Amino acid sequence: MLAKISKLREDRDVLVFASDFNKNGVAPISIDNTDIVAVQDQLEDLAGNSIDIILETLGGWGETVERIVSLIRDKYDHVGVIIPGQAQSAGTLFAMAGDEILMGDGSSLGPIDGQVMANGKIFSADAFLEGFDKIKQEAESTKKLNLAYVPILQNISPGEIQNHENVQKFSKHLVTKWLAEYKFKDSDTHLTKGEAAEEKKHNRAKEIAARLGSQSEWFTHARSIRIDDLEKLGLHITDYRDKEELNDAITRYYILLRMSFDISPLYKIFETEKSQIYRLIGQVQQMPTNLSNAVVSVVCPHCRYSFKLQINLQDGVGLQEGVLPYPLSTDSMDCPRCGKNINLESTREHVEAQAGKKAVK
Repeated sequence: MLAKISKLREDRDVLVFASDFNKNGVAPISIDNTDIVAVQDQLEDLAGNSIDIILETLGGWGETVERIVSLIRDKYDHVGVIIPGQAQSAGTLFAMAGDEILMGDGSSLGPIDGQVMANGKIFSADAFLEGFDKIKQEAESTKKLNLAYVPILQNISPGEIQNHENVQKFSKHLVTKWLAEYKFKDSDTHLTKGEAAEEKKHNRAKEIAARLGSQSEWFTHARSIRIDDLEKLGLHITDYRDKEELNDAITRYYILLRMSFDISPLYKIFETEKSQIYRLIGQVQQMPTNLSNAVVSVVCPHCRYSFKLQINLQDGVGLQEGVLPYPLSTDSMDCPRCGKNINLESTREHVEAQAGKKAVK
C-alpha cells in the first residue's frame, strides 16, 4: 500500500510516523526525543526530493517536532503531510510544516494550545492565562480581590505565569513561521507582489495560528478539527477523497496500520515501503535510579557499524573495557568505521529521562 501511495503521488518518498492512541497511559506514545533517531534512520534510506509523511499521533513535545521537521526540511524541497486518522496537538504543529496537507473522511487535527503540568495536573496554557486575566480584571473593576481566589493565587509564582506565556507563544510561533514559509510560499497569485505580499502571508499565518491556539474557540484540547473547519480558517486542505485510487490506497493502509496496533503490543511505527522500526510495550523498561553509568549501543546511520558508548551518571566512574566514552561536550562523534558525524543528543536525553539523572563527564 505504501508503494502504491508513492506511485499515485508521482513516486514521492513515503514515511510513516504513527503511534497507537489506544495505548495512551500504557506506553510512551507521545512524540519525544527518542523518536528523532528513528526518523533520522528511516530518512537515510530515502533518496527523493519530495516526501509524504503519513502521520498518526495524539501529540507530544513541540520542541521535538521542531527538530524532526528540521531534519525533513533539510532533505526535501516539498513535503506533504497525510492525515488518515488523528494528528492532535503537536501532531497538528507537524502538519503545519507541510507544503500540502492531505485529509479524508475520518481525518482530524486538533488545537495547538500548549499544555503544561502543574501540581500533578495538565492544563491548557491558554486557558490558564485567560482565567488569570479574568481574576485581574475583576479585581481591578471592584478594587478588591475575591477571597476565594487567594488559595489559588498563593500556589502560582511569577515564573509559572511566564512559563505558561512562553508555552503559548512557542506553538503559535512555529505555526506562523511554517505556514508563511511553506504552505503559503506559492500564494503570490492572489496576493500583491513584493514586501506587501510577504507581510500578508505572515499576517494570514499569524491569524490562523492564533485561532488554532485559542482554547476559547475550541473549548477542549481534544477537539477534532476537520477539513471544513480548517478551510473556514483559510487553510487549504487537499481532500484525497477526490482521487478514488489514492483514497483507496490510504484507507487500506490505515486499516492495516490500526489492525497492527490492535492485535499486538506495538505502540509506535516508523516505516517506509522498504524498512520498518517497531516499538513494543515489552521493550519498555525503566532504568534503576541508582545507576552510576549506562552503556548504550549505537548504530551508524551511514554504514550500519555498531559500537558501544558509556554515559556516566555520576562523577568518578571508570571506563569499561571495549567501550568508548560518551562525547558530552559535543553530543556527536565521527563513526569509527566510515568517519561520518553522528548526532547523539537524543540518545543521551533518552538515557537521562529513563535514569532520572543528568550525564556527567
